[in-house]
Amino acid sequence: MKKVPYRNLISKVLGVSLVVVLLLSNSLLAQESAVASSGEGDAAKGKQLFNQNCAACHALNKKMTGPALAGVTEKYDKEWLYQWIKNSPAMIKAGDADALKIYNEYNQAAMTPFPLLSNQDIDDILAYTDAPPVVAAAPVAVAEGAQGGGDSSGISNEIILGALALVFALLVMMLVLVNKTLRRIAEANGVVLEKELAEKRLPIWKAFAQNQFLVLVFSIFLLLSAAYFAYSWMMQVGVDQGYAPIQPIHYSHKIHAGDNAIECKYCHSSARVSKTSGIPSLNVCMNCHKSIYEYKGNPEGPSQEDLANGYTNEFYTGEIKKLYKAVGWDEENQKYTGESKPVEWVRIHNLPDFAYFNHSQHVSVAGIECQTCHGPVEEMEIMYQYSPLTMGWCINCHRETNVKVEGNEYYEKIHAELSQKYGVDKLTAAQMGGLECGKCHY
Repeated sequence: MKKVPYRNLISKVLGVSLVVVLLLSNSLLAQESAVASSGEGDAAKGKQLFNQNCAACHALNKKMTGPALAGVTEKYDKEWLYQWIKNSPAMIKAGDADALKIYNEYNQAAMTPFPLLSNQDIDDILAYTDAPPVVAAAPVAVAEGAQGGGDSSGISNEIILGALALVFALLVMMLVLVNKTLRRIAEANGVVLEKELAEKRLPIWKAFAQNQFLVLVFSIFLLLSAAYFAYSWMMQVGVDQGYAPIQPIHYSHKIHAGDNAIECKYCHSSARVSKTSGIPSLNVCMNCHKSIYEYKGNPEGPSQEDLANGYTNEFYTGEIKKLYKAVGWDEENQKYTGESKPVEWVRIHNLPDFAYFNHSQHVSVAGIECQTCHGPVEEMEIMYQYSPLTMGWCINCHRETNVKVEGNEYYEKIHAELSQKYGVDKLTAAQMGGLECGKCHY
């Protein structure tokens, strides 16, 4: 049997390596536990927790429903903060001095307790509140030379256009010289030019005036054209399609209904039960804007189109301040002053007085989406009248739209009878009487 050399040495080396690995893992675990016990938090996780639980009532550097939270760990002991966040009502009831001071300073608004937040969660939130604010980078303006791409290294468009203009001028000069040469050759050979023959002919306007048939046809054509354009102009009277007035407070449906996906009927709640959709009161706006006091925009910043139109974050924040002024909201003390001013909104959609339209019948009963008549509102920065809202437009919709009768016992009998009458499975609004004059006109 052959003896294997260094077998014991290899076993010893492996044993020592295993011991070293165990010692290192224990030291790493000890360091992690020490960090956890030291109360250090993750600011990135804290930002997410702050937005989920705290942002409705608190901001970092501004008083809202509750105090500003930037640097809160310098004002209060961390153990006190643990107790306050998890169960503030109990501390107020127990008579804690700091708890009572905050409670009375902020109009005795009760803070929601968060017993499910762990100490580590609170440490993460406090790490976010103690972190220095991130300054947004200003949008870098693109230089005109950079936008040109490779134009600086090649021939510019001005030089190319200049060369083409020069070639065109040379061609014109050559044509003029050729024309003069040909005329001289014609005169030398006794050729009569077309221009001299034309001078002896009757002018075309005299020939037209002497032809009674052509005068009659032209007169009829002129009268029909004038009647067509006059009719087209008169049919546009009262049709305000594309009308987009400037409102006293700029309201972006693109941000509210588009970016934030706020349902139309949250603001226009009366569209469900009333004839009109209604203008939402400013109190509806303040449901959100008591907490949203500035516009921070998208993470990638405003688009070039928005910047070109002046729609910056500062612009939108200024419009929020107009709202505060109208409702009499004191940002500093977080309360209403009672000095409100009415906002004179400019109406966009306006039907004639003799036309009857009921929003609830279309929205609640028929289940028609708002975009059917008002267009892609979620994409409109400035609201405008999307549809013509003419009688013909409404009639076409009634002829093309099927009535939803499923689950509606009221329509079962009439639906069966009319379906048999027209020989169809689904009835349109027109077949249900939607073209009767009395449906829309009093």
